[in-house]
Amino acid sequence: MEKKTNKSEMRMKRKAEKKMLKEKNKIRKLEKGILKNKEAHDTGQEDEDSSSGRDFTISIALPGSIMDNAQSPELRTYLAGQIARALVIFQADEVVIFDESAASTSDSTEGEFSGVRKKGNCNLVLGRILQFLECPQYLRKAFFPKHKDLIYAGLLNPLDSPHHMREEDNVPYREGVTLDRPTKPGKGSYVNCGASKTVQIDKVIQPNIRVTVKIQPDTESDKYIQGTVVPPHYPRTKAGLYWGYNVRLAGSLSTAISECPFVDTGKYDLTIGTSEKGTSIDTYEMPKFKHLLVVFGGVQGLEAALDCDENLAGVDNPKFLFDNYLNTCEQQGSRTIRTEEALLVTLSALRPKIFASGI
Repeated sequence: MEKKTNKSEMRMKRKAEKKMLKEKNKIRKLEKGILKNKEAHDTGQEDEDSSSGRDFTISIALPGSIMDNAQSPELRTYLAGQIARALVIFQADEVVIFDESAASTSDSTEGEFSGVRKKGNCNLVLGRILQFLECPQYLRKAFFPKHKDLIYAGLLNPLDSPHHMREEDNVPYREGVTLDRPTKPGKGSYVNCGASKTVQIDKVIQPNIRVTVKIQPDTESDKYIQGTVVPPHYPRTKAGLYWGYNVRLAGSLSTAISECPFVDTGKYDLTIGTSEKGTSIDTYEMPKFKHLLVVFGGVQGLEAALDCDENLAGVDNPKFLFDNYLNTCEQQGSRTIRTEEALLVTLSALRPKIFASGI
């Protein structure tokens, strides 16, 4: 009886020891995990390795000639504001404004509006207003001097994009402008990021340059906040934040499609043209893509831009320019759909397909 009792006691003792050992191992693993997460947070690696980022891009192309239909500066400004709101709502990363007449060679927004129904400079006006609205409010004075095209832009509805920060916002990234202030040797430039204090970055950059800054956590002092300069795409690709759109001017429809600014592929790997003559979007299955371009026509459709483009002289139908040619609003009740309306209709229909197919 004593031997049996001793054996049972030994078994119970071994079980208890194994159980304690397992609990200790669990505690060690938990401690390691907490330490690893803390180190990642302290060094910023947690954000850099985040899987919530978005690598694919969405580009929209439309003709500046849509401004010709607006009969006053107020209406032109309001039309541009509608376009900007749609771009931000559907997270467009680039807007390409092409000259439907293929007569413009400008690639900047310098210039004047030449009048209602006159071609050319309407592209510049649309581009300038879109740039102004995309810029965070606290940076506009630094980059946009007074201009008659922008007289009414300040009255438009704000875009309220994530990169339009408020002073009290506690966020990992901010847009800023470098300041013309002397720095100590080994220290970087000072940047106005719209925060309550000036940010000092890790590099020396000439004044009046727009930069994207990653705010270093727990570095705020009595005088300034520490930050590092990062590529403008980091908020989107690393943290999954929508960070506004870039404006590109194109001299024609062909250059809007061919001059892709994304160096990783050198081209848009999926192009979509929109027209009432296209195939139904209801049955459309979007393929995988990295850089998407959706193209809209003006009052006379994409045919007008095609007819004026000498580079496309051998093409007799716009559908041959794109990977897909879609009708995004079948059985429409109006004879025409305005471009600003088509933008909302099309992106609403494409949105679930885009975020399911982007890589």
